[in-house]
Amino acid sequence: MTMVDDATLARQVADAAGALLRAIQDDGADGARGDREANALILDLLRAARPEDPILSEESADDSARLDSRRVWIVDPLDGTREFGEGRDDWAVHIGLSIDGVAAVGAVALPRRGVTLCTAQPSELPPAATPPRMLVSRTRATPLCTGVAEAIGAELVGMGSAGAKAMAVVLGEAEIYLHSGGQYQWDNCAPAAVAAAAGLHVSRIDGSPIRYNEAELSLPDLLICRREWAAPVLALVAKSGVCG
Repeated sequence: MTMVDDATLARQVADAAGALLRAIQDDGADGARGDREANALILDLLRAARPEDPILSEESADDSARLDSRRVWIVDPLDGTREFGEGRDDWAVHIGLSIDGVAAVGAVALPRRGVTLCTAQPSELPPAATPPRMLVSRTRATPLCTGVAEAIGAELVGMGSAGAKAMAVVLGEAEIYLHSGGQYQWDNCAPAAVAAAAGLHVSRIDGSPIRYNEAELSLPDLLICRREWAAPVLALVAKSGVCG
């Protein structure tokens, strides 16, 4: 892979992993094989292109040496392993780069849709829908999400992986992605970077900025939404007491 800027590299790596995963899914293989082989490919490509940068991957052991680096790649080789194994299309590849704790660069591939969204080429947001659509887990929408949706009159839309949900907001297929059910840094680093580049609101559900390359891998909550919905949703979350 020739020398390219970080965002182009993220996109190239996401596309390569996405192509591999499509072939694996077509073979009828389970998600475990997809996780394993996509992770190996991603690590090889990033290490070849950016040998000095540490990598935090869901599928590899964490090395605390990353905490001493300003730049850390944070990746999820296959976000939505369950959906992948079920032959669905709502799974993703996340290639994110944290710089000084901020999700600065990212690419999220939706391989079955033939779409890769990247910070280098932010999407123009289409007009918002009324009433708003709120993305939730297709298997376990939390009481917080259902309560906020009811309060603002939002339509609940179930979907698989975190990346698929976040990119649905970027693509204008929904207005709000509110999550309080537990995630890790690799679940939302790349999606957060892409969403912010597109002009969306991105924060924790108490309104605070999201910090990456922290020693604690857990990053349990997230709000990605149209900017006009940030204040109403955050106010309802605060009123619910979940953050207190």
